[in-house]
Amino acid sequence: MSQLTSPPFIEVPGIHNFRDIGGYAIADSPSSSTRQGLIYRCAGPDRVLPAGKQKIQDLGITCIYDLRSKPEIEKQKLEPLQIDGVERIFAPAFANEDYSPESIALRYKDYAHGGPEGFKRAYRDILENAGPSYGKILRHIRDRPSEPLLLHCTAGKDRTGVIIALIMSIAGASDETISSEYALTDVGLAPMRPVIMEHLLKEPSLNNDKAAAERMISAKYVSVVLRVVVLDGSTDE
Repeated sequence: MSQLTSPPFIEVPGIHNFRDIGGYAIADSPSSSTRQGLIYRCAGPDRVLPAGKQKIQDLGITCIYDLRSKPEIEKQKLEPLQIDGVERIFAPAFANEDYSPESIALRYKDYAHGGPEGFKRAYRDILENAGPSYGKILRHIRDRPSEPLLLHCTAGKDRTGVIIALIMSIAGASDETISSEYALTDVGLAPMRPVIMEHLLKEPSLNNDKAAAERMISAKYVSVVLRVVVLDGSTDE
């Protein structure tokens, strides 16, 4: 992780794709930017090292919102993350469904094969189901602005990406800024891509199609439909 650009990436031993979403320009107020040191995002923190836990404490993070589903957590046999002084809040985007990367491949074959249209369906589905989860997070930001928070799912790309896009849109970031921030996940996930690929290629729906698996876990700028399509409810490219 030491090769990742800082900011926005932050080295937290044992956690990939960890970054601050602060410091981005506000479209209608170029002299203003999203607040730094308040909202962080990452991939699953389950293998965080002691030094990583200390880093989370040093950042002042008070709450960690886990967007994964109960079946997903049980399937991976994960223990709830415990860090002194940090509250772990279970806020599943899909409360009773397995929405791991492998599950997405099964539910959205064209997510891997169909390009942007697959991403549109997947992200709309997340947005339509994650109201209670995202509501918790947005109320935290509104009511507890002095308490930094960390958001994550499994890879920190899709469920996390949609709520981050919502937050940045509310803050006034431009489409281009939201897309650029989203695309950073391609860099942040690079160290864990081989592991994700290994799991995906075992799924029958992908039929050992490496190119399709790569498309599925990518976070390319051109794939972003978070604000232009999902947030505005448009079906146009």
